[in-house]
Amino acid sequence: MTLWLSGGLIFTFSAIVLILCKWWHVRCIGVMPVSTATFLAILFTSGLDVGLIMFPLTEFRGYADLVQNPEYGFANPLAIEFGFWAFLIWSFYFLTCFYFAMIEPRVGFFALPIVRVINNAVIIGTCAFTAYLLLVNLPWYLPQLGDGETVQPGFYALVFTAIGLAVYSSSQIRYLRLLSVGSSLLFIGLIAGMWLRAFALGDGAPADFIDTARLLGDYFRHIQQFMLPINDYHAFYLFWWFSWSIMIGQFTARFVSGLRTWQLLVSMLAVPSIAIGVWFAVLYRYHTEGLEITAWNSMAMISVGVLMVINSLDSLIRLYTDNLRLTASRLGMPRYLALNVLALVGLTLLFKLDFLRIEWVGALVIGLYFACFLYIVVRKWSAVRAIQAAPDRAAGALAAPEPVSQR
Repeated sequence: MTLWLSGGLIFTFSAIVLILCKWWHVRCIGVMPVSTATFLAILFTSGLDVGLIMFPLTEFRGYADLVQNPEYGFANPLAIEFGFWAFLIWSFYFLTCFYFAMIEPRVGFFALPIVRVINNAVIIGTCAFTAYLLLVNLPWYLPQLGDGETVQPGFYALVFTAIGLAVYSSSQIRYLRLLSVGSSLLFIGLIAGMWLRAFALGDGAPADFIDTARLLGDYFRHIQQFMLPINDYHAFYLFWWFSWSIMIGQFTARFVSGLRTWQLLVSMLAVPSIAIGVWFAVLYRYHTEGLEITAWNSMAMISVGVLMVINSLDSLIRLYTDNLRLTASRLGMPRYLALNVLALVGLTLLFKLDFLRIEWVGALVIGLYFACFLYIVVRKWSAVRAIQAAPDRAAGALAAPEPVSQR
């Protein structure tokens, strides 16, 4: 599996270099262009899930334990956490977003029947894994509702309610802007509230935040270390990112509204990474200073995490139901709700019982990467080489973009 993953990483970074060399200044335009700010909000909230909120405080200690994990010795725990979540790995999304906006309309690889089935199986499986992550991490953040270790019935109810809300919101596009912008604003509010307690109240000082944030420099000084798996846990993260990459690219490509290729790359790497870096720096302060995670902190983090789950699931459910033509307008709302809720709840339980693993999904996605490239080389090479601009159907959309909330 490690060899397969490494091959996928080398292929991904090589493909990005080729795209930049050939289409550096081309304008990327989707079929439903929105403002750049809205696009970035959709990207950020669709491309992240509850793990961003829940994982860091449980992981810093492991990255600092060089006796058990000497492979992390090249950087501090904050830089390691950042490297697992930010900057370079967002290039996966850039690659797939560019592909679906500019190349797929000329290639049609994902319209092939077998590829359509595999792609949608990946999307549905990753949706369920997102819900599973929320379920298994709730005991740590809400010990008030249990013993801090066991998943209680109330946690199942919360997760299944989030799935139901996501399925309902996915039935109408008008909820997309509300969820994306709302999730972003609430996440910013969460960062601000916890920042004040860590760096402005008690013994904290704003200058301490600068000192903490500087630790992120270790990541950029050793960025090459993150280009291939550091260990099995890093491999888990990379497979996880691969599992998300095709569907997030396919979804966000709809909303690109004229960014040049290089601007798209910079935006997708820098903007989410800034927010992630600030959030992780705040959490790292809580870790190093032993600051208590109060009940208010826990509830705020859970609330934002649940909203992120709903937002992510909304985007992905919308994508696979469109792909499979299982929309609410075709099935009717009762059947649409029942079909999707039952499917996602069932798969979530399979992840809980260890019958499914996200590494298998990520490995399947890497296979799709290779198969797509082979298909292009054999069948569509001349068409791809001839690309000079966005497809005509997208270029026309730019002239008078319709707000996504009104579609």
